[in-house]
Amino acid sequence: MSEMLDLLLEHKIVAILRGIEDHQADAAGQALIDGGIRLMEITMNTPGAAVMIERWRSRFDGQASVGAGTVLDVDMAKAAVAAGAQFLISPNLDEEVIRYGLEKGVSVWPGVMTPTEIVKAWKAGAEAVKLFPMGTLGTKYLTEIRGPLDSIPIMATGGVDLHNIAEYFAAGANAVGLGGKLLNLEWVREGKYELITERARQFVDAVRPL
Repeated sequence: MSEMLDLLLEHKIVAILRGIEDHQADAAGQALIDGGIRLMEITMNTPGAAVMIERWRSRFDGQASVGAGTVLDVDMAKAAVAAGAQFLISPNLDEEVIRYGLEKGVSVWPGVMTPTEIVKAWKAGAEAVKLFPMGTLGTKYLTEIRGPLDSIPIMATGGVDLHNIAEYFAAGANAVGLGGKLLNLEWVREGKYELITERARQFVDAVRPL
């Protein structure tokens, strides 16, 4: 088991930063860390993502692990790894990205939806998968696929909030990906970083007993 997978299974939350502006990124990242978040991804379709990832790797070294999200293909994977991404997360399954991650010693958690995709990702070398879009699929879907697929670590992404997060874990999730419900970009724009820290702390407290 890799160090990143250990961290994922221990801390159970990956914060997803999409569309954040460079000049606000560091303060937002620090606010999440202050609330207890230990894994953060910047999506590659965020302008300047690689620059932010590179800066965060040094700025938040020892405080949090930094990865890249929305890694759609191997070219994006190469750019993310060159910037220092410690893990790669995708909405899709691209076996070439998994192979590249294995070559470079970088954890890859690809996006999957069907049992076929889950097993294909696992056989290709993914150590965990991102079940997406959970907001549409719902927790009953996760419960059903957990029957035959009980040994593959699953990060459920989409639809998670403070009220239903326990249901995700009860259904079989090992971790969750959290975007706007965790990092409210309005709060970022308004400089209300203390609210981001408090929201992060609420989510961290919610998963601690799960």
